[in-house]
Amino acid sequence: MRAVDLFCGTGGFSRGAHAAGFDVVSAYDNDPNLTYSYKTNFPNTNLFSKDISCLSGTELLEDAHGPVDLIFGGPPCQGFSLIGRRDENDPRRNLLGKFFEIVDEARPRAFVMENVEGVMIGSARDELDDAINGLTGYITTEPTVLDASEFGAATKRRRAFVVGYLPGECAPFDFNDLDELKRDPSTVEDAISDLRSLVPVHIEDDGTDVWRLRANAKSSKYSKKLHSSDRELTGNKSTSHLDRVVERFAMIPQGGFDQVGKYPRLKWTGLCPTLRAGTGSDKGSHQAVRPIHPAENRVITVREAARLQGFPDQHRFHPTIWHSFRQIGNSVSPIIAESVLLSVQQKLNERMNVAIAAE
Repeated sequence: MRAVDLFCGTGGFSRGAHAAGFDVVSAYDNDPNLTYSYKTNFPNTNLFSKDISCLSGTELLEDAHGPVDLIFGGPPCQGFSLIGRRDENDPRRNLLGKFFEIVDEARPRAFVMENVEGVMIGSARDELDDAINGLTGYITTEPTVLDASEFGAATKRRRAFVVGYLPGECAPFDFNDLDELKRDPSTVEDAISDLRSLVPVHIEDDGTDVWRLRANAKSSKYSKKLHSSDRELTGNKSTSHLDRVVERFAMIPQGGFDQVGKYPRLKWTGLCPTLRAGTGSDKGSHQAVRPIHPAENRVITVREAARLQGFPDQHRFHPTIWHSFRQIGNSVSPIIAESVLLSVQQKLNERMNVAIAAE
């Protein structure tokens, strides 16, 4: 089945779509830093660096060379986030409505929209409802909050989802259908403990650091599923802290909180809090607070963050730590993406099989 990813970033949603059995034929995002590694990760997907505010459904279908079964995406969430300013004049809020406009014009058999749960509150909810009500012919779910940890991820990440479908093209979808896909959360230890058994391999020309997992590394079931076939991975260089910061971190117990820098310390047996994106250069280049490693007196690495979020080790990010964390903080967890999209795919297949049987 053919799918299109809007606001793709590094491709967390695309990663889940591929795992669910979709062929992601096109992806769109005009931030070159967020999409830095997208073509490396998804060489068979056409990446379009276009301003989605100017994209039409007709153009999307032309780029895809025909109809598509699914459009999915997470419009920029900063204008709706409960930890942000929720500025009603933030132009990024307009992209929420644009997502639904494109869907209505392109007429995929189904769509999935993801955003922060703040989109369900106050004036943001009014904007969401107006956008949904602008659709013609689609049946849509109520906006529903799902947590990545409920599907086996090692991080708490609550996000709002809306699923819509054309009744003649897709069997009825209900979020309760996802119950059979839910899993116990993985722990921080499950996700990152074996990364303490890495050996450096080399530094690539663009500055990307490459590592290999030792053969005797003790890996959990969760981390084994994320291993690459050659046991190599990237993005595990550590941040260098001032001595006084290291000393301060050393005083913070697992599960504790640094009152100066507002850093939470991870607990081996717990979950990672929601990883934030920070801002791009257009919004002041503010770096989001990163959690402190449970046993080492430093903040977590890019690869550790990726593991906690559910990215496989083969997934590459930007060579800089700042942009890599923006990529991860802006992304949909591949674990929850796979679960939602697998359920949608099953509903699309169910209707397709009924149609074939009737012929």
